Amino acid sequence: MSALNLLCLPYSGASAMVYSRWRRKLPAWLQVRPLELPGRGARMAEPLHTDLQALARQLAAEQRLVAQAPYALLGHSLGALVAFELAHELRALGCPAPVALFACGTAAPTRREDYDSPRWTEPRGDAELIAELRKLGGTPEEALGNEELMSLTLPIVQADFLLCGRYAYRQRAPLSCPLHVLAGEEDRASDEQLQAWGRETVGDYSLAKFPGGHFFIHEHEDRVLEALSRTLEPLRLSA
Repeated sequence: MSALNLLCLPYSGASAMVYSRWRRKLPAWLQVRPLELPGRGARMAEPLHTDLQALARQLAAEQRLVAQAPYALLGHSLGALVAFELAHELRALGCPAPVALFACGTAAPTRREDYDSPRWTEPRGDAELIAELRKLGGTPEEALGNEELMSLTLPIVQADFLLCGRYAYRQRAPLSCPLHVLAGEEDRASDEQLQAWGRETVGDYSLAKFPGGHFFIHEHEDRVLEALSRTLEPLRLSA
């Protein structure tokens, strides 16, 4: 059976290993490759990025050999923006296009002024960071109240919020791959902000909504993974 690599980009403050258990749930032909960002997890010793284009260029250089085999890109929240920019940077290196790009849980790159309000263009205090994490949900209260844990986590969250807040959309030729948007019905991105993703590709576009809020990918994980498998199976056979 033809294998297909699924390169997964994490959301703000998370290690890429949030996707590791997907390996046990997805079919063997779909090989999950969580991409760890500098400054967290196994790459904790590396400096954190606050420039999304520079981060995407670094990741593209690291993944250019992997991208010679059939692959798909997936990112949630901040990770969706990183995956989008990574697709462009891999194209600039002459790599084949992904068989699909999955953008989960965030507004399109052209609609950040509506979505990221107020924009995080400068560092903020710990209290504001914790308040924003609480608003997003997905972080237990006992974790938010753990000073030692927060001392390790908040610098990463700060850098990630700056990646989004300082992000500047660049007009380029649209991508050629199918672009599939997944969203939570109770998340804050509007239909218009989600549908604007469709203008970023000349390939197919789809929007699928799931019950839940920003972290629907965990709240309804089995449904999300079933949708990924169903979408990718015909693409990996053609690839």
